[in-house]
Amino acid sequence: MSKIAPFEVCWGEAEVQAVLDQVRAYPWPPIPEIPDGWAYGCDGAYLKDLCAHWTDHYDWRAAVADLNRYPQFTARVEDYDLHFLHVVGEAGGKRPLLLTHGWPGSHYEFWGAVEKLAFPSRHGGRAEDAFDLVIPSLPGFGFSSKPTRPIGQRTTARLFNSLMTEVLGYHRYLAQGGDWGAMVTSWLGRDHADHVTAIHLNMMAFRPFGGPKDEAEIAWMTRQGAMMDLMGAYFRLQASKPQSLAWMGAGNPVGQAAWIAERFHDWSDLREKSFDQVHPKDPLLTNIMLYVMTNSFATGAWYYRGFLEEGGVALKDGERCETPTAFANFPGEPLYAAPPRAWAERAYNIVRWTEQPRGGHFAAMEEPDLFVADVRDWGRGV
Repeated sequence: MSKIAPFEVCWGEAEVQAVLDQVRAYPWPPIPEIPDGWAYGCDGAYLKDLCAHWTDHYDWRAAVADLNRYPQFTARVEDYDLHFLHVVGEAGGKRPLLLTHGWPGSHYEFWGAVEKLAFPSRHGGRAEDAFDLVIPSLPGFGFSSKPTRPIGQRTTARLFNSLMTEVLGYHRYLAQGGDWGAMVTSWLGRDHADHVTAIHLNMMAFRPFGGPKDEAEIAWMTRQGAMMDLMGAYFRLQASKPQSLAWMGAGNPVGQAAWIAERFHDWSDLREKSFDQVHPKDPLLTNIMLYVMTNSFATGAWYYRGFLEEGGVALKDGERCETPTAFANFPGEPLYAAPPRAWAERAYNIVRWTEQPRGGHFAAMEEPDLFVADVRDWGRGV
């Protein structure tokens, strides 16, 4: 069994100040004067405000303390040192739940849900709903070690299954994920059903073999194609030439922040709240710092190329994830809207489908209470 080593986030004064100095010295390019400042990329006025907050008001020491709030560790799995939170809550080792983040998020995505999932009785819930939480950083992200070349989600699923079973000793466990976490979780259900009891997704990952079967599925695919044309340039770049982006982002914390903040803006549910209300600057900057301070911007982008090299999203003829699957549809998801249920059922053994009242792509960050409630309800039925 791999040795588990305690881990603590430690950012030195000099290295943080070097980043802040780069932010202060950023040579601002021309900014278009247009009604919608987000139309061409990250809004210039917002980015300047974010950078001013970063240099003058963001308490990075408090952020480090917050990142060290929960027990965290590293363990060697195959060729990787995997970083992970391990919060043994009121479940006392009996209800393990693996939570997997995506891009441009981090393990910090789940901060608003950790306490309520691990210690529900402290937050008006029932102790029997508690989970043991394992929250890793994807390989190449945050404090996990970096691959020497792109790897994808199927490989990650194998690594995470080994972490759960061989390192932590959980023979059976539950798994949840959104964004790339949904793809990793889907492969856990597909390839490791002997250990994964059930999975919960807040983004549909797999596509079934074959084309659309009816008008609803044709309409959904048409909409998805149009949205990818409108908002998917990032995907095409990161899946084809991620190193081109890496060269531009290296040593450029403002550029990295703009690239990441644009995704948070475009993918979140802003129908009833402002961007700052949905994603206040302090937690957004902590998530950005997890890329900047760990030099993960490049390898995070590589993960898209790894996706293509491992086969993409479409299942083969006769292939299906038979592990019982729950799906929570957060309706403010602008880009990756949920497909018709019949489409999903050809790729997954769907046993639960819930419609949420609000929330977008970053469900656990945008609507932690809705996220927690749905995961709890799902857990009761497993």
